[in-house]
Amino acid sequence: MQIDPRTHIIEQAIYLPSPNMDDRPEGADVDLLVIHSISLPPGEYGGHHVEELFTNSLPAETHPYFNRIHQLRVSAHVLIKRDGSMVQFVPFNKRAWHAGTSCYQGKERCNDFSIGIELEGTDTDKFENNQYQTLVELIKALSEQYPSITPQRIAGHSDIAPGRKTDPGSGFDWQKLSSLLA
Repeated sequence: MQIDPRTHIIEQAIYLPSPNMDDRPEGADVDLLVIHSISLPPGEYGGHHVEELFTNSLPAETHPYFNRIHQLRVSAHVLIKRDGSMVQFVPFNKRAWHAGTSCYQGKERCNDFSIGIELEGTDTDKFENNQYQTLVELIKALSEQYPSITPQRIAGHSDIAPGRKTDPGSGFDWQKLSSLLA
């Protein structure tokens, strides 16, 4: 897997730019990877609703849940779908709006120094082997580009926003990820 050093885009991903991003603060070092999970509607897989949410084009009228969230302005750097394919929304050198109010190891505003990876899934469903394989390849590529991202600097959304967020949840196998990265 290759990240273009000029564009900060993964060559193997579909690139679908999100407006929900901005510049990182001056001098911010990217040194944290945050793993999230998402499915839209909740518990349903496939389709393009996550992409629509991250590009501010989610049609409110197509599902009752969408009426509550269509106005959100959120994004992630990358979405890894159930089949292992990727969509990139934000170049890695930019700040994606994925973490919200957050703190990791005493450092607040995690969006400033992190990369957000969404896995298509729920807090309780198991993730697919294809997703783990793509995630591992992505982590290795990111570690080359950002040497401060190590296995010890990978956290769940629930780790940086405890009490507010629960993803990626019990369906995510941290031991499996660790063994695949070894």
